[in-house]
Amino acid sequence: MNDRPAVLGGTPVFEQKVNIVRPVLPQLPEMASDMEAILQSGMVTKGRYLRAFEDAVREHLGVRHAVAVSSCTSGLMLTYRGLGLTGDVVVPSFTFMATVAALVWSGLRPVYADVDPETTNLDPAAAEAAITPNTSAIVAVHNFGNPAAADELAAIARKHGLKLIFDAAHGFGARYQGRPIGEQGDANIFSLSPTKLLIAGEGGIVATNDDELAERIRLGREYGNDGHYDTVFAGLNARMSEFNALLGLKSLGMLEAAAASRNETAARFEEWLGRLPGVSFQKVRPGDRCSYKDFSIVIDPEKFGMNRDELALALAAEGVDTRKYYYPAVHHQSAYAAYYQGQPLPATDLLETHSLSLPIWSHMPVEVTEGICRAIERIHLNARAVREQLGAGQRA
Repeated sequence: MNDRPAVLGGTPVFEQKVNIVRPVLPQLPEMASDMEAILQSGMVTKGRYLRAFEDAVREHLGVRHAVAVSSCTSGLMLTYRGLGLTGDVVVPSFTFMATVAALVWSGLRPVYADVDPETTNLDPAAAEAAITPNTSAIVAVHNFGNPAAADELAAIARKHGLKLIFDAAHGFGARYQGRPIGEQGDANIFSLSPTKLLIAGEGGIVATNDDELAERIRLGREYGNDGHYDTVFAGLNARMSEFNALLGLKSLGMLEAAAASRNETAARFEEWLGRLPGVSFQKVRPGDRCSYKDFSIVIDPEKFGMNRDELALALAAEGVDTRKYYYPAVHHQSAYAAYYQGQPLPATDLLETHSLSLPIWSHMPVEVTEGICRAIERIHLNARAVREQLGAGQRA
């Protein structure tokens, strides 16, 4: 292979597209007998596999309750309702839209606070500054699987008498000060969709040590019906099927290997790409472990030679899929911009336009990681010509 980037006529690093994610799933023989048992039982929801999955997750996380729901989003909605939140809720804008969507669906007003530009998680000082007389909670995110500053945020929540919820969509496989994410704050809400380390197809987990909240989540996922057909409160149909629970149970056994593998891949990325000017990485605090649900780099266009968007186009020509997480940030999205009051969010604005997520999945082959790095390096080394070519293409 020559050093000429594909966008300049060189041979692409990859003949077949390298997707941003590739789910690692159990093999059919590992699940066949249990799937047959589900079908023979006639219980395709609310059965023994759901109970077994919840028990296994509860033990893994070290919490009193792990309640399975249909999605992380429904788990967030039920948690916000179950905690009785009202008025304003402090939340980052540099997050997936569901964090805020669930707030708005619950009749709450998101108050955006900035993130730490290095960890990309909610900045505790910014969160405290965003508290209003009407604030009832702080919602933080373990962004890309990087544990949020849980102790600092908990101290602020106690000081102001607020609830503290963590959107832990990326959290399975992450560790906060040596312990699994899950016991921090009032609740952690996880996603089990195919882009995550622990996969149930679709689904979510609400982890909490609050007995009352757990009971309200269990009621809430059944429409708020306690079994007497007289709804206690307006809930949802947020049940998890037996098939999803079975897949989640098998995937849980693969979780630790997945997290270790992704950390090894992230280290390879950082070792190689760290030699290039203008490329920086999400900072993981000492004592924590990131799950690396995503691996994102931040591009300084002055030092790297081109901006994030140009790099993404050049990588597409090399057969490398990327994502601009999160662009646009939530406070710039049509559905949620009206809640933005013009407060400065400098780190959010910078990450929104400079952050690029590269492909990463559990047990990614070393040659794939190195190929992505080679592609980025040769694009950088030919930055001026690449920019001119891309500019000419856009003008045409």
